[in-house]
Amino acid sequence: MSAPEPAGTASFYEKRKSVFPRAIDGRFRRIKWFWMGVTLAIYYVTPWLRWDRGPYAPDQAVLVDLAHRRFYMFGIEIWPHEFYFVAGLLIMAGIGLFIVTSAVGRAWCGYSCPQTVWTDLFQHVDRLIDGDRNAQMRLQAAPWGPAKIARRLLKWYVYLSISLMTGGAWIYYFADAPTLHHQFWTGTAAPVAYITVAVLTATTFVLGSILREQVCIYMCPWPRIQTAMLDENSLIVTYKDWRGEPRGSVKAGKSAAAPLGDCVDCNQCVAVCPTGIDIREGPQIGCITCALCIDACDSVMAQVGREPRLIDYVTLQGAEQEKAGGARQNVLRTILRPRMLVYFGVWCAIGLMLLFALGTRRHIDISVAKDRNPAFMVLSDGSVRNAYTVKLRNMESRPRTMEIGILGLDRAVMWSDDMPRSAAARTLRRAVAADQAAPVRIYVKAPAGTSAQAFSFTVRSLDAEGAGKAGRDEHRTRFDVPGDGE
Repeated sequence: MSAPEPAGTASFYEKRKSVFPRAIDGRFRRIKWFWMGVTLAIYYVTPWLRWDRGPYAPDQAVLVDLAHRRFYMFGIEIWPHEFYFVAGLLIMAGIGLFIVTSAVGRAWCGYSCPQTVWTDLFQHVDRLIDGDRNAQMRLQAAPWGPAKIARRLLKWYVYLSISLMTGGAWIYYFADAPTLHHQFWTGTAAPVAYITVAVLTATTFVLGSILREQVCIYMCPWPRIQTAMLDENSLIVTYKDWRGEPRGSVKAGKSAAAPLGDCVDCNQCVAVCPTGIDIREGPQIGCITCALCIDACDSVMAQVGREPRLIDYVTLQGAEQEKAGGARQNVLRTILRPRMLVYFGVWCAIGLMLLFALGTRRHIDISVAKDRNPAFMVLSDGSVRNAYTVKLRNMESRPRTMEIGILGLDRAVMWSDDMPRSAAARTLRRAVAADQAAPVRIYVKAPAGTSAQAFSFTVRSLDAEGAGKAGRDEHRTRFDVPGDGE
């Protein structure tokens, strides 16, 4: 048994209070409905979309092909050495999140964060099975019995089904979705597929059905980071205390000696909050800027015949302006201020650079690794031979014949492992399969008296594309001879 706390000490821990958000209808709730549908559809449907890339490449629109080290996104194919495209997209995502936060606060948290989306989905399941807020609270307080057990089992079954769909959809991004789906349910998929689904199912179930708002308040680092991105011109959900205070019901206001504020103390803003906070207490780390409290408050204000927007999306500067008797701030002008335009310009510039790099990239690639031990060999006729491993990349979804050549290093010839030395020439040809990289062992021979120098291996595709830049490439390397620092 733990020892009792000494008299006069206070606990720094508070027992969790269950949150039962009430259903609400309004502009922001409809936006959340729409965006939740869009995000869930993108996540669950995308792996099943098809994209014809020809007979030599997968036809899944979005595929992270780890086995062949490729990333496909509709008409774009990213190879491992082109990871800078992925890095650029991640940078754009980070800057985009910075722009959104600076402009409209934690809108990402309120509408697009996976934790928010799945928690919102699970809360709708609660209302469907247990009823709205009051019914859920009564059921929570009721003793365990057949009816309560049946409802709990049904709800947990739906939770588990959604969680399993979530984990299952994730693995479809890494292999052909129809094939993997059949393998998974027939027990022939790789063990890593079952392990991944089990882990993601468990985390979705725990985070979405049990922890919920605790993730946003205690586990997520973003609420701590985003405060550094906000300024007095950032839109946040704000309770206008100068309008609402002192609080009191409509009936109390009629008999009060002094006029009361617009807030009728109905607590509907608290009842609809998915994290259970009271926005009237000021900005809090638990506020995810979903704005459902605005819908609830506006509904009550309409019922009692008072001006809406007692709780509002407003900047600190705009709030001070209204408090002083000024007009409500123009939201669009607030968002399109110079600072935000600069941020957006940087974001667009990165995107345009990526598009330019994507449009001008080569569809053929050559890389060369020179042997260092030995760096050269002197042949019986006095000529010098260097060895290289040349890798040819065919970045098209069709097989191609490529011609390797030597640029510079006059009078030098080359041959490969699969051809006789007597057939050495300045060029040689190789067939490279679709979407493949083919290594070629090449020996380069230069006559006696050749000095150490740099030269290039060139490659071009022997098709129509080979006439343009996209079908050509070269790699500069070195030819070593005796007496050159050896």
